Amino acid sequence: MKYASLLSCLLIVLFSGCNKVKPKGDKEVRAFVKEWNQAHTQLKVAYLERDYMSLVSYYGGERTKSQVQQDKNLLFQQFPNYTQRVLDDQFDITKEAGSYLVTFTNHVSYGGIEADYASYLSLTIKNGAFKIQREGVVEDGNNLDAPIFPSAREDIIFFSNNRQVYGDFNGDGLSDYATVISPELNVILTKGTQYNDAIDCEGGCNSIIKFSNKELEDIKIEESYQSELENLKDLNGDGADEIGYWDIKPTTKSLYVFNPTNGMLLCDPIVINTAIHKNLKLIDVFKKTGPNKITVTRSAEVNGKWVLLSEVITLD
Repeated sequence: MKYASLLSCLLIVLFSGCNKVKPKGDKEVRAFVKEWNQAHTQLKVAYLERDYMSLVSYYGGERTKSQVQQDKNLLFQQFPNYTQRVLDDQFDITKEAGSYLVTFTNHVSYGGIEADYASYLSLTIKNGAFKIQREGVVEDGNNLDAPIFPSAREDIIFFSNNRQVYGDFNGDGLSDYATVISPELNVILTKGTQYNDAIDCEGGCNSIIKFSNKELEDIKIEESYQSELENLKDLNGDGADEIGYWDIKPTTKSLYVFNPTNGMLLCDPIVINTAIHKNLKLIDVFKKTGPNKITVTRSAEVNGKWVLLSEVITLD
């Protein structure tokens, strides 16, 4: 009798516990999506990261939740008054394999523009809370170029993650910026270590100078894997700043002087033997000395000794 009473109590506890643990349903899904939409404001956007899984399928690409947060922040930097809401509160919810696919029409407003987009979220439950594992829109050819979607901010993210040099590189009076896409090395470079063999890179040891202004074409530097950029100001009087590219090797530094408007070199690379001539700065090897004139200083071997030689170059 004692054991029967104990068993009865245990069954009551178990059934009571099961009744309290209700699976999340459509009502909770709708509430989550509404709250997620409402969080797309300048004040609340900083907290969106918590709604995402660690890795997210995001508008056709794969992003970490930190990268998603970065993209949302950039959206509101560009459009501070951006808002979005589910049109007519209409949702289509499909549950499959432990996740919820939610489709809806999002009504967005930004920069004086209003538009509707067929959108979707895929939700899963982690630690008792909804998490977004997929976010996107139905691509119909009409919305791919809209500035509110991540593809429009890819260059902004790229430049924000790389060191930039600012200047007016196309001569329009506005500030541009440039950065370098460096190759992926198959060896870890260690300062002070000499590398006798050629450095091996994935896909070739070529670097590319990339400009924020779409009118300027990329500049490719072959056999270069480590670099720094310099703004050399307007050297030839065309109104655009020239850009300097330091090609850094274990025993040499070579300065390439490019005209960004056409990608052409203004002079031969200025090579410094850093094993002999150490700690030279830009001003030590390169100066503008008059209208359309520059003075460059190079390392040169004369009678078996390395010396610094200077010359004045007139630019076309």
